[in-house]
Amino acid sequence: MKDFGLRGCFNDHNIPDIHLEQLKPLDKIASEFLWNYISDSELHDNVPFKINFFKTIDKAKIELDNKAVIKKWLYQRGLPFDKQVFLSWQPNEAMIVPWKLFIKYFDSFYHSDDLTIIDQSLTWALLFYHESEIYFGTKSNFKPSEDFANRQFIW
Repeated sequence: MKDFGLRGCFNDHNIPDIHLEQLKPLDKIASEFLWNYISDSELHDNVPFKINFFKTIDKAKIELDNKAVIKKWLYQRGLPFDKQVFLSWQPNEAMIVPWKLFIKYFDSFYHSDDLTIIDQSLTWALLFYHESEIYFGTKSNFKPSEDFANRQFIW
């Protein structure tokens, strides 16, 4: 973690060492591989996701006072807590994290850059868009949340 460019994001949020030890920053080669994997999949050829890449797209809006609502929304994606997910910010900044810890500390991972979260199957993806919006795409049957139906979104 000491060589990870975004390490300051995690030091400022009082994350216990037992949880910090489970965050696995990728080296530059692995980060670039993940970045290219996402790019080669054409996942973001359209924003938030390539047209027809996913069956369902759900969205949420990050606001100053809705941290608990966002955690619940993330939990409702239905991913196993122990699922290892891949986070990609830039070609040289990526990490592997247990889904449970991502939910718990999502605001430590999300900042002014876009963040793509996937697993190796690409049957689902999350885009934390820099305008405080989250997009979830999935290839399975999924009922979108009504929690943000009255909010305006860019896409």
